[in-house]
Amino acid sequence: MHEHMAEMATDKFFVAAALREIGTRLQLEGTNPFRAKAYDRAADSVEASTNLEVLVAEERLTELAGIGEGTARIISELVRTGQSKMLEELRKKIPAGVVELSQLPGVGLKRAILLHEALGVESVVDLERACAEGKVKGVRGLGAKTEKAILRGIQDYKGRATKILLLEGMELAHQIVHHLEGVSGAEKVEVAGAVRRFEETLSEVSVVATTKDPQRLLAAFEKFPLVARVEMSGPRDMTVRLSTGVKASVHTASVSERPLALAAFTGSSAHIKKLRAIAARRGLSLDDRALEEDGRALAVSSEEDLYAHLGLSYVPPELREDVGELEEAGFQGQSGKPFDLLELPDVQGLVHCHTVFSDGKDTVEAMARKAEALGMKYMTITDHSPAAHYAGGVTLDRLKEQWDEIARVQELVPGVRLLRGTESDILADGSLDYPDAILEKMDVVIASVHSRMKMDEEAMTARITRAMRQPVFKIWGHALGRLLLRREPFACRVEHVLDAIAESRAAIEVNGDPYRLDMEPRWIREARKRGIPFVVSVDAHSTRALENVSFGVGIARRGGLTKREVLNARSAAAFAKAVRP
Repeated sequence: MHEHMAEMATDKFFVAAALREIGTRLQLEGTNPFRAKAYDRAADSVEASTNLEVLVAEERLTELAGIGEGTARIISELVRTGQSKMLEELRKKIPAGVVELSQLPGVGLKRAILLHEALGVESVVDLERACAEGKVKGVRGLGAKTEKAILRGIQDYKGRATKILLLEGMELAHQIVHHLEGVSGAEKVEVAGAVRRFEETLSEVSVVATTKDPQRLLAAFEKFPLVARVEMSGPRDMTVRLSTGVKASVHTASVSERPLALAAFTGSSAHIKKLRAIAARRGLSLDDRALEEDGRALAVSSEEDLYAHLGLSYVPPELREDVGELEEAGFQGQSGKPFDLLELPDVQGLVHCHTVFSDGKDTVEAMARKAEALGMKYMTITDHSPAAHYAGGVTLDRLKEQWDEIARVQELVPGVRLLRGTESDILADGSLDYPDAILEKMDVVIASVHSRMKMDEEAMTARITRAMRQPVFKIWGHALGRLLLRREPFACRVEHVLDAIAESRAAIEVNGDPYRLDMEPRWIREARKRGIPFVVSVDAHSTRALENVSFGVGIARRGGLTKREVLNARSAAAFAKAVRP
């Protein structure tokens, strides 16, 4: 068991997740916030590392940024044993249920600990019962008014779905997978649900576990450290509420059931409902773990085989939203065509990269060398333009300095072609920042809105339309300016802008920054109807963020993009020619 745990724990994301939990729990304890944040920085370094096992074996972890001797010891322990004594002690101090209580309106960590110590409450259910029985108002320092406020907060909390970013959902899902992979009898544990569909934000994390002993696996899941309470428990499935407020579900299956369970619990519910209707039309019965004909189970060897049984082309997980994908797969009788979606290895160049010349953290050389390490053929250096003074936009008098540095680095890293460009602000009147004479000397221009986002719909539509009709070729950057769970897309008649782009020299960015993931898949689909080209960007402000390309590809796939529609799936020469201003 310990040998398996050690092998399992070498995954850098498992280690990073543990470091982040240590940081979070230290913050909850009221530790110096700088100390707590240090664990986040260490987690960033671990995730960015490419040789964690080697660094542990050779005791060279302190070579990584932000990792000192103490943190190195914790990382080594996690890699070698799959556990951390420090984390286990922190978990004993504040149970997962108390962490969840701390998130209730009107409670917070200090009150959560007070209530835990005074009344023994360890869950929202416990606290709700204590309020109903009038026990909370008897706790010193609280009172009847506080008790009523807490009870209202509990009702609000129970009535809302906690949403998290895809990035956070992935981390949680991988923690659960690693937790269950260490259980005897677990044959295969796989991410399903909204994370597998690459949904931009989500409220539940799901995994499918192949096993001959469902009860052993579900019992182990109940002991996952972040579980606050069990919400549903059955012979084959369990749903829990985590201390973060998010739901997590585990669905077990036998080896023969695995493809059906993986499809059923990947969803979406609308896609699965239609799949079952298609099965019924063919005289078949489809449920979560079986496909039957006249009461006889049909052998299904894979998800591809399931779709074939239903007379359909295989639908990749990212498309399973019932937005036309089943019709395209052959639902209405016509012969379905294979989906030829963009894949990560198709991307040859990294687009939309910021350096220390504006608000990036790393130098041109560091960015180029990381691009080379990622196997890329080219990269665009697109720092902010002068109007973005808050982001250190590159002024005209610094432009030559930047171009000289790009030329110097190009000689040092000849395997990655460096294209000099800009992320030019779309100004309020729709013009692009920098004079035309300068833009025309660039290799690539990304045009983005960074200011005056509260314009009314008509004014914003006119502003962007005018920008897209500028004679230089430009890439529409992070199209509607959204920041997931923080800022809604700005008002704009998107289809009007898409019509203008279709008639102009322009492409659209699929922004891979996990806090943006813009543009939305529904608008990608609309743009595809008009034959508009795309780039999949990283919007990277550090070497680590160059790995955002995987998020960009995931969102591109949700929008149905193929390799031929993505400009940076072309060679360096072909890309440079396509985007030349």
